[in-house]
Amino acid sequence: MKKKYKYLSLLLLSLVVFSCGEKDTTGHNDTMVDSIVDEAEASRVIDSLPEITEENHDSMMDMFFGKPKYRVRSIGILVYNGCNILDVMGPRYILGQIMGAKTRLVALEPGVVKTTSGIQIIPDTVKDSVDKLDILVIPGGFRGTIKNVYDEQLHEWIRKIDKTTFYTASVCTGGWVLGATGLLKGRKATTNWYNAEEMMEKYGAEFVKKRYVQDGKYWTAAGVTAGMDMSLAILNDILGKDYTQGVMLDMEYDPHPPIKGGTPDKTGIVMRYMMKSMYDAGVEPLIDSLETAKKLRMELP
Repeated sequence: MKKKYKYLSLLLLSLVVFSCGEKDTTGHNDTMVDSIVDEAEASRVIDSLPEITEENHDSMMDMFFGKPKYRVRSIGILVYNGCNILDVMGPRYILGQIMGAKTRLVALEPGVVKTTSGIQIIPDTVKDSVDKLDILVIPGGFRGTIKNVYDEQLHEWIRKIDKTTFYTASVCTGGWVLGATGLLKGRKATTNWYNAEEMMEKYGAEFVKKRYVQDGKYWTAAGVTAGMDMSLAILNDILGKDYTQGVMLDMEYDPHPPIKGGTPDKTGIVMRYMMKSMYDAGVEPLIDSLETAKKLRMELP
């Protein structure tokens, strides 16, 4: 345990040395990192610092970065057959950098989960074993996600967990599942570009065409990679600019795709038509069958 905190001490000291001293614009108080402007001053601070231990961890974190907005202790990322691996692992990597928080992959039921790309995930726990979380993230996918849109037991669990969260979030078509719970009703939200406005309006939300959207404690991300931007924004909201910048440097997160694209507006008309047609062919029959099954259940005595 002591070795773990020695490494943490080195991480925090490196952030002190290399921070540029710009002011935080997120509403956090100025921190020790903000005030250090040159290497000589940083060296003097380093010489005076105690080793970070389990006992003084929180107070040392506060000294370096200011008090966090929330003391996040538990993070759950939903996983299920047919989820998108990057919807899961992008937020898992970033939110997993919150010191003192336990991050778990929460499955619908016991067993290995297979993603849309065939990658297998071994979950940490199952939803029936989780009664509360500080952060809940719902990833998207394809057929598996659409089935979850009609899973009332899952919706009931999400609503229960939402009562304790500081942040309830979705990535990509995970916004459809979150919308189906009723929690986005009357709120601004975003989701995957495919039928985005139609799907958000279906659940009483106002679609906003952005990479990610915050409305109160609800955070929603557009498709797949937007989940990383949203997670960094959540991290920034909790711990401020300096900590977030350190995580971004650790990731070397500075995307520069080789060509313009990634949104309908930046994609050629023919390719946009082809992609939508491909999605229509897979989505529409499945939604029709699930809607029919839902109506039959409602008609049963």
